[in-house]
Amino acid sequence: MRKLIMWNIMTLDGYFEGEKNWDLWFHETIWGEELKAFSLEQLNNADYLIFGRVTYEGMAAYWQTATGEIAELMNAIPKIVCSRTLDEASWNNSTLIRENVSDEITKLKSAGNKNMYAFGSANLSETLIKDDLYDELRIGIAPVIAGKGRSLFPQGLPLKKMCLISSQPLETGGVVITYRT
Repeated sequence: MRKLIMWNIMTLDGYFEGEKNWDLWFHETIWGEELKAFSLEQLNNADYLIFGRVTYEGMAAYWQTATGEIAELMNAIPKIVCSRTLDEASWNNSTLIRENVSDEITKLKSAGNKNMYAFGSANLSETLIKDDLYDELRIGIAPVIAGKGRSLFPQGLPLKKMCLISSQPLETGGVVITYRT
C-alpha cells in the first residue's frame, strides 16, 4: 500500500509562503546539498505527486523549463492535480481530479507500493488532514522568523497526535522533521 506524505518547507513561525502565492524566499535559506539529496531520495521513491491548483500551476510553470536531475524527475513522475476550477492538466503525466478528492486519493493509496507526495497545496492539505489521509508529514523548517504569511496549518484543524520518526539538522541551520500520523 502506498503512503501519502506531505512535504513542505515552512518558517520557524509556521508560514509555508509569504502573503502572496509563491512568495517562497525563505526556501533559499534551507536549500543545500543535504536537502537536494533528500529531495532526490523522495522523488526516486515516488510514483505520484499530488497538488492543489495553485501549487500545480506554479510547479508546472517552473519545472517544465528547469533542467537537472530534480527537474527530470518532477517532469517524469505522474501527477495528480485536485481542482474544481481547472479545465485541463497539461503538464506531462498529469491527471485532473475534480470531485471526491479524498475518495480518489484513498483508491490510489491502496493500489501501489511507492509513495505519493503532496507538495505545498495548503487548501488540499487541509482536506487531507481532516480526512485523516496522510501517513507522514515531512516538514523542512527554515531558520527564519517571517512574522507574516500563510500558515501551513490553519486554525480549526482537528486535534491529531503525531509520532516523531526522525529529525535531521542541516548544515544550513534548517531541520527536516518527519512525523507519522
